[in-house]
Amino acid sequence: MSSPTPIPAAAPSPTPFDGRLAVGLFGVLIAALISGINDRVTEITLIDSLGVFGLGHDEGTWISTAYAAAEVSAMLIAPWLAITFSIRRFAIAVTVVFTLLGVIIPMSPNLQTLLVLRVLQGLAGGALPPLLMTVALRFLPWNIKLYGLSAYALTATFGPNLAMPLAALWTEQSDWRLVFWQIVPAGLVGAALIAYGLPQDPLRLERFMQADWMGAALGMGWISMLVIALSQGERLDWLASPIIVAMLMGVAVCLPLFLLNEWYHPLPLFKLQLLKRRNFAYGLSTLCLFVIVATAGSAIPAAYLMEIHHYRPQQVMPIALMIALPQLVLAPLVAFVINRHWLDSRYVLAGGLILLTIACIGASFITSDWIREDFYALQVLHAIGQPMVVVPLLKNATGVIAPMEGPFASAMVNALRGMSAVVAGSAVENFITQREHFHSNVLLDAVGSRWHTLSPLVTQGSVAELAERVRGQALVLSFSDAFLALLLIIAVLFLILLTLPKRAYPPQPPVQP
Repeated sequence: MSSPTPIPAAAPSPTPFDGRLAVGLFGVLIAALISGINDRVTEITLIDSLGVFGLGHDEGTWISTAYAAAEVSAMLIAPWLAITFSIRRFAIAVTVVFTLLGVIIPMSPNLQTLLVLRVLQGLAGGALPPLLMTVALRFLPWNIKLYGLSAYALTATFGPNLAMPLAALWTEQSDWRLVFWQIVPAGLVGAALIAYGLPQDPLRLERFMQADWMGAALGMGWISMLVIALSQGERLDWLASPIIVAMLMGVAVCLPLFLLNEWYHPLPLFKLQLLKRRNFAYGLSTLCLFVIVATAGSAIPAAYLMEIHHYRPQQVMPIALMIALPQLVLAPLVAFVINRHWLDSRYVLAGGLILLTIACIGASFITSDWIREDFYALQVLHAIGQPMVVVPLLKNATGVIAPMEGPFASAMVNALRGMSAVVAGSAVENFITQREHFHSNVLLDAVGSRWHTLSPLVTQGSVAELAERVRGQALVLSFSDAFLALLLIIAVLFLILLTLPKRAYPPQPPVQP
């Protein structure tokens, strides 16, 4: 690890912390959490929703793709809009719009209307997580800033893992429309708390004269095209599809132009110069890779139980809850621990990576005999390890960010984190599919080599049973390979930890003149 740097002096907080600000921050947290939960719940329950709308699988995938592209694109521009219209005013508006769209979507009369409404909801929902980080960096005083960042960490650890239990609740125990309507009470409460608690900044409409219009067009363009390519690539056979080829070519053109524009623009959406600060570059790269590990940590056990043992979401629910619920205590606890001058938070982060490594090694020994209870100990390791990684990396990354730079940092962190979530989902699914094909071919070759001795004993029914057993074993082996692949990502995280970040001290009180 790099040598420590002198303890920096923190900039004074622009607003004294009081109870009203705590209420406002809690409102933004609620809004950000329901945004992530809505995304995951609707994705999990897609099959049930398609039947109600009378849509097929291919049409359903485009609904998910459109939402994801809009959501990540909004993360790029939300901090700029929040500063322009004021954080309080913008947060209330997008929370209310997001909530109202949730009410309307189940009433969609056709596919076109459903697509438009989901895109609009994706734009509103994607704007909410960046606001939570922006508020924490903009308003919180030095002595509780880490606790505000631990609240943001819940959007990466608590929210996504709560989605499976909620999906099971609404689809198996209640009305399917609650998949969309579940956000309404929390959304209205969140908007009310924001209105009560957040300070009201003035409008800054003069920023439109300096707006980075080219950056917004290029940024939202390459993000949308990359999301489409990643989410539709496997279904459309990648480079065999003209659509995927066009999307990838668009990314190849727009992304370099976007980066070049952001480097020279006086008021960019991405302030790339922040990457010169080693701790910010470390936090950004680590968060992107961690999202893949965290996503797979709950997605792979759930997929295994559903595919091999045909569990319903309600039966998988305890697996997700074992990661989700402890975060409400562990995230602020980790913030409390690392908010000490004598403790180097890099060692806490390394401890979290070690726990995740042990969990992945243990899970790689998976067999077809494993049931839900066999995952419990491994999920406990994930529950403890994930906040030990996320909270310290946020401390390291934001410790070098001044309050006025918060919107730039928030746009970069959230847009790339959102893109990483799309990459994670696509990578895990495609990796398991490819490994299943590989193992199926190997197993079928082994069966074929002994077919001359087995064929006299084989009946039509036993052939079907044999094919099903081969597929099941191939899936189990592919899940094992997926856990081993996660070890490679964790190894990269260790390498980055050992080489890039400097020691970050807790925030300090402002220097008195």
